Amino acid sequence: MDLGLGGRVALVSGAHRGTGAGIARILAAEGAAVAVHGFAPGQSAAVVDVIVAAGGRAVGVDDDLSSDEGAARVVADVEDRLGPIEVLVNNYGAPIDSTWESPADRWHDAWDRNVLTGVRLTHRVLPHMRERGWGRVIFLGTIGTARPGDRNPDYYGAKAALPAVARSLAKHLRGSGITVNVVSPGLIATDEVKAMILRRFAEATSPSGEVSWEDAAAWGALHVMPNLTERIATPDDIGRMVAFVASEAAWHLQGADIRIDGGALDA
Repeated sequence: MDLGLGGRVALVSGAHRGTGAGIARILAAEGAAVAVHGFAPGQSAAVVDVIVAAGGRAVGVDDDLSSDEGAARVVADVEDRLGPIEVLVNNYGAPIDSTWESPADRWHDAWDRNVLTGVRLTHRVLPHMRERGWGRVIFLGTIGTARPGDRNPDYYGAKAALPAVARSLAKHLRGSGITVNVVSPGLIATDEVKAMILRRFAEATSPSGEVSWEDAAAWGALHVMPNLTERIATPDDIGRMVAFVASEAAWHLQGADIRIDGGALDA
């Protein structure tokens, strides 16, 4: 199926690593011109190189998103080099290893990192989307908001706001041709998660030889975050779902929170 993304301009925040990198790779493979966002100078270069080597079109945009000025510079940079942004993927967000004993001020940091970075970028891309009568705004959530642990309550609290934010914005953009949705993954095989599962697998099984990722992944899908497929999604798997939500075919998908967790909530 042609997703209709050829020639579209996409910005993926926090795409210099992990899930964001997978999303950027897939959007580029579908023909989009992708702006790969990082924070430090040159941070996005490695992902850009991978995309270009595969025949895709990508540029790196490295700047801070914790201020209106930083978000404005990012969007202006993309517009100067690729054109107006038509697909915005607000992927960036992360926990900061907090507990219920952490100071309440940490919650402000979590809200800024996981909600307001996306809001700042969204503010700046909407005018061009409205002019064109077409646009996609996608927030990355997490199924952890439906099954949070007792750690990182500020992170889960902030992420839990995203479906309401998306639904509110979808109503605000009624009939505009712009869709707003949330994609909420479960466990993802990023480098950090793979290292954690490999370590826990080795501790649990005490293998005599070298540990393979295939064996560790099968164990992790049963013991770390069980799901009904008994497999762990990769960043590219999440990228394929995001690409569909960004597609022409998904024009009627609006204000949704889409779980891509292998059925983990029911496992």
